[in-house]
Amino acid sequence: MDLPRTILETIDLRSFSNLWFWIALAVMWSTASHWVIGVPWDMVLRARRKGGTLQQDVEDLARIYTSRLLFIGRVSGTWLMALVTGGLSGMWVLGFWYGIEFFQAVFLLVGPLSLVGLMSLRAARRIEAGENTGDALFRRLRRHRFNTQAIGLVSIFFTAMWGMFQNLSASVLGN
Repeated sequence: MDLPRTILETIDLRSFSNLWFWIALAVMWSTASHWVIGVPWDMVLRARRKGGTLQQDVEDLARIYTSRLLFIGRVSGTWLMALVTGGLSGMWVLGFWYGIEFFQAVFLLVGPLSLVGLMSLRAARRIEAGENTGDALFRRLRRHRFNTQAIGLVSIFFTAMWGMFQNLSASVLGN
């Protein structure tokens, strides 16, 4: 019995037919829409309803995470952008040009999430520029969460369609 072959048959490296891929996709978008620029969404909702120290906590968290995100962007933004775009380009070429399913799956996970990262940086700049307290902050966080959910919805739909296409193609070609 060949152990590596048995392990590979058990794991099933075809990404779109693997349950773990779909669980990772759901958890990733759920987490991305819950943590809005580092602030938990349930905390934002409670702060909007009750105000007071809860609102101060949300404003403090937003200030901390905004400062952190902008610091990273200012210090290493150029290098990060080069690495991310290079990595995404490489994944796209390996996945869609050469047809390697694993890289297609990783690109469909990471590509849309990189857009959310850019949106987070933009929202952080606006928060730092003056939308850092009260209703202005809540509006900015709500808008950012809505846009994140919209990107996630489109991403999940497109990934599901592409995954079904890949699975159908594999079943037709496999027979």
